[in-house]
Amino acid sequence: MDAKARNCLLQHREALEKDIKTSYIMDHMISDGFLTISEEEKVRNEPTQQQRAAMLIKMILKKDNDSYISFYNALLHEGYKDLAALLHDGIPVVSSSSGKDSVSGITSYVRTVLCEGGVPQRPVVFVTRKKLVNAIQQKLSKLKGEPGWVTIHGMAGCGKSVLAAEAVRDHSLLEDCFPGGVHWVSVGKQDKSGLLMKLQNLCTRLDQDESFSQRLPLNIEEAKDRLRILMLRKHPRSLLILDDVWDSWVLKAFDNQCQILLTTRDKSVTDSVMGPKYVVPVESSLGKEKGLEILSLFVNMKKADLPEQAHSIIKECKGSPLVVSLIGALLRDFPNRWEYYLKQLQNKQFKRIRKSSSYDYEALDEAMSISVEMLREDIKYYYTDLSILQKDVKVPTKVLCILWDMETEEVEDILQQFVNKSLLFCDRNGKSFRYYLHDLQVDFLTEKNCSQLQDLHKKIITQFQRYHQPHTLSLDQEDCMYWYNFLAYHMASAKMHKELCALMFSLDWIKAKTELVGPAHLIHEFVEYRHILDEKVFKAETGEKLLEIKAHEDEVLCCAFSTDDRFIATCSVDKKVKIWNSVTGELVHTYDEHSEQVNCCHFTNSSHHLLLATGSSDCFLKLWDLNQTECRNTMFGHTNSVNHCRFSPDDNLLASCSADGTLKLWDVTSANERKSFNVKQFFLNSEDPQEDMEVIVKCCSWFADGARIMVAAKNKIFLFDIHTSGLLGEIHTGHHSTIQYCDFSPQNHLAVVALSQYCVELWNIDSCSKVADCRGHLSWVHGVKFSPDGSSFLTSSDDQTIRLWETKKVCKNSAIMLKQEVDVVFQENEVMVLAVDHIRRLQLINGKTGQIDYLTEAQVSCCCLSPHLQYIAFGDENGTIKILELVNNRIFQSRIRHKKTVWHIQFTANEKTLISSSDDSAIQVWNWQLEEYVFLQAHQETVKDFRLLKNSRLLSWSFDGTVKVWNIITGKIEKDFVCHQGTVLSCDISHDATKFSSTSADKTAKIWSFDLLLPLHELRGHNGCVRCSAFSVDSTLLATGDDNGEIRIWNVSNGELLHLCAPLSEEGAATHGGWVTDLCFSPDGKMLISAGGYIKWWNVVTGESSQTFYTNGTNLKKIHVSPDFKTYVTVDNLGILYILQTLE
Repeated sequence: MDAKARNCLLQHREALEKDIKTSYIMDHMISDGFLTISEEEKVRNEPTQQQRAAMLIKMILKKDNDSYISFYNALLHEGYKDLAALLHDGIPVVSSSSGKDSVSGITSYVRTVLCEGGVPQRPVVFVTRKKLVNAIQQKLSKLKGEPGWVTIHGMAGCGKSVLAAEAVRDHSLLEDCFPGGVHWVSVGKQDKSGLLMKLQNLCTRLDQDESFSQRLPLNIEEAKDRLRILMLRKHPRSLLILDDVWDSWVLKAFDNQCQILLTTRDKSVTDSVMGPKYVVPVESSLGKEKGLEILSLFVNMKKADLPEQAHSIIKECKGSPLVVSLIGALLRDFPNRWEYYLKQLQNKQFKRIRKSSSYDYEALDEAMSISVEMLREDIKYYYTDLSILQKDVKVPTKVLCILWDMETEEVEDILQQFVNKSLLFCDRNGKSFRYYLHDLQVDFLTEKNCSQLQDLHKKIITQFQRYHQPHTLSLDQEDCMYWYNFLAYHMASAKMHKELCALMFSLDWIKAKTELVGPAHLIHEFVEYRHILDEKVFKAETGEKLLEIKAHEDEVLCCAFSTDDRFIATCSVDKKVKIWNSVTGELVHTYDEHSEQVNCCHFTNSSHHLLLATGSSDCFLKLWDLNQTECRNTMFGHTNSVNHCRFSPDDNLLASCSADGTLKLWDVTSANERKSFNVKQFFLNSEDPQEDMEVIVKCCSWFADGARIMVAAKNKIFLFDIHTSGLLGEIHTGHHSTIQYCDFSPQNHLAVVALSQYCVELWNIDSCSKVADCRGHLSWVHGVKFSPDGSSFLTSSDDQTIRLWETKKVCKNSAIMLKQEVDVVFQENEVMVLAVDHIRRLQLINGKTGQIDYLTEAQVSCCCLSPHLQYIAFGDENGTIKILELVNNRIFQSRIRHKKTVWHIQFTANEKTLISSSDDSAIQVWNWQLEEYVFLQAHQETVKDFRLLKNSRLLSWSFDGTVKVWNIITGKIEKDFVCHQGTVLSCDISHDATKFSSTSADKTAKIWSFDLLLPLHELRGHNGCVRCSAFSVDSTLLATGDDNGEIRIWNVSNGELLHLCAPLSEEGAATHGGWVTDLCFSPDGKMLISAGGYIKWWNVVTGESSQTFYTNGTNLKKIHVSPDFKTYVTVDNLGILYILQTLE
């Protein structure tokens, strides 16, 4: 640090230590990269405000000139202008070309210019959006020193202000285009007096020496003239940034020959001003990876270590920068509340996601509401009508013409006003327009207008009936597909049950819809609306519904049967507890004494004197006597939400679980607290302050003797002795997800545990060992319950299913998981699968009958079947290869081993020779009957895979970027292709055997002729590793798939791109559930199947997806397809085998 700067800091040290509050100052310096997190922690550990300030200044004195400037700028930003003035004379002289700092790449010149202009600093947590920043900078450069407007527009919370500030954080842009400086004005929603104050403040900033006037302008016109003179004479070639402009009349006050960058939700605000205009639209979504990056920075974790809830939060809010930042800032203070904030999003509790940043609005709903309030009164109610739209559905203009009984042009004019204000989005499809809402806007509208939704749905049905008859809809009508997909949804939502039944049982409707969209959607609707259609369809089914009660106005959180089955208790987010007659469904009691949502309820085990216990987010437990109208007892003691309660077997005690980290036992007679167990202490490390950790005790279950109790919190189960308070045992589930619920069966000493990772586990309480995994649910499992005799248990999940499991069968079979390295042979009507399970058993599975033959146990790394099913071969991690003859179980072992793990193995067509490749870069050709060996050694790195060609030739590809053609009899290379700079990930051979394809980590694919050493075509356009390729049967098409979930179909003859399947979002989010790992064309070339996160079928002619099959797990490595394209075999990452067959 310069001596001058150091002396200035020392001279005013006492004044600084006395007045500054360090927390916000440090945020700025951390953002600039001149203060570390550990230094911040050291300052925070000081006991008083003055000592913290002294420690910070002591640190700055040891730093460089840039740290001094960062400190000075932070003082200005936080309103310490008098203190900043004291340090002004000590600011080190910096040239405009001074070096960049090590963290942000921003020069001292840039920092000084932006600070003096009032440009906000980067948020404490910041991720780049280079594409958008570059777009803004390009538009600013186009102004070329002349007056003009650059508009950044987008919906609330999409990050417009941050992007505007980031665009001018560029040395060359400021020096070349705006040498006069940058001046930031936060405009917002203003009336005329508010605008005048903004203009007066700006004029004061621009004329600090009062050389033009010592008097403030008295009206807007005078202020406009003053601003024009100041910008022309004192600040020529400067940039004026207007942040958050709402009205066009406000913009006229700044229309005075300036260069202006503005942010707005309404892109039409510049219609009223003159000069060149450029627009940069901002998408509402960051994309999954950027969203996760922000969360990881807020909570100081690696992206890979973020919990599952982080991914769900990004998905739920569609990557909204505002929501991600708000939740990230909240998690910074409460790092264990992932699940809580996810639930608030899912339940649309926007008010609970409150301000924790510099954003102007107190809560998320306020930010969206203000945009709606700014609409003209005559079109507001049209926006309310959009509350009936579903997420991710693009609605044709014609549908809204019918809804509003208007001409197309009138409707488009109204909708364009919503689009201009970023309240709606438009997608042009040919000559027509389709409109859609962001997910958060859908949630906001449905919450705000919840009381009107039924009437709004009824309105669209009434209007539809005026214009259409269901059976007369035809494909040439623009709105046809919308009604086929959503007419039943609108009828059900309008509670027009009679009309819905008539529609769903109309043979004309069923025939037309099946022909147009297939049977799957129709079947889904029958299941979705079965509670309405039950009288006609579902009465004969096992599991017949006996009673349906519309119990509460809001979400039902818990329900319980009384011991004698006469009553059902329900409790809800609406703070009410209700008692119902279980036979008639009549309401018996309503209790309304809790002040927050009621989370749990439970009846006593004896019906002799029936009591009900309830627990609430108001921290209280209440006891209710069904013979009384008011609460019998209220139990105080918990300091956070009560999540769960259970009576002891003898009904003398009540156990309660709370988010305060405790389990409490209460005396039922006196309602006094008997005992408290501090479960939280079992999760604390010695260095962790107790108040910083949140431990939510989820649930509990009593042992039959009433002397022991099982408790679940986070990912552990604890067993306590209630008399001694001693810990009897502890089970650690070993999962990153939390336990959602658990139950105990005294009969077999088993605990069933529901985890947030879609799975259910059975544990033996005596041995504290896991007995079984129960796989099958497709979403979070929230409830589990044993039958009284423990022979079965129920599970309920967000996948909208309740499953009944037989305990014995689950314990016997559930633990078998297959490895993903399988081989399949399709032979006439048989499907034979060779696989290895997780306990090393090699097994042959008949895909038609399900019969399993266990063959041998071995450390198998790969395996294969011979073409005629006479032999199997397998390789292991030691490089050993063995062949098993299936008729007599004779084993043949290769005398010469590979040096490393064997990864690929294949029989020749005559079954006499076995070919294998390994990590040792060699390919072994073993004539196992004659014990003859040929070694193919030329690759410099591991062989990725190989394929057999005709005439004893073989194609191999490697991590070394080459593809080689070998003669497997002589062992010599016949062709050597240098294909890619990166790893060759896959090859495929055309069916006419004249060409092959190669794909690579270098993001390209190539088509080669076997006769030429140069590629016929280089296929560019993928943005990720191209992982797989496949030729069509007629060799005219090639399909390629990459790590971003994108599939491209190419013309083989000219290398032209024909179709782009599963296109990427702008931010690069994968749309195939992950990598595309395998592809296969149908024999006629009209269909394509792909494997990745799940399985998809594509129409090759249109490039559109025709069907998707979601496996329980993900990361499918390969899809085995029968020659007739009717049977498909794969294994997911959970070890589940799928054998799928096309329905005729």
